[in-house]
Amino acid sequence: MDTVESIRSWVSTHKLTSIGAVWASAIGASMAYAGSRTALKPSLRLIHARMHAQAFTLTVLSGAVAYHYSDKSCRKQEEAASAQ
Repeated sequence: MDTVESIRSWVSTHKLTSIGAVWASAIGASMAYAGSRTALKPSLRLIHARMHAQAFTLTVLSGAVAYHYSDKSCRKQEEAASAQ
């Protein structure tokens, strides 16, 4: 099994852990970026980081939904082809 396939398998098994890790890394990246680029108070940096992480998480969730339905339709097509 290659690396991409093993990552895909792990992510499909641990969906919520993956999304939580993406959210936490987005918060950290946004805090680091805002800390180095702007002179905001820490509370405002945290608010902005949370907003960025939420937007990124919604994007990831949308991608996960698209992948789920794409994978589901591919499986149905494969089952129909193998049944013939």
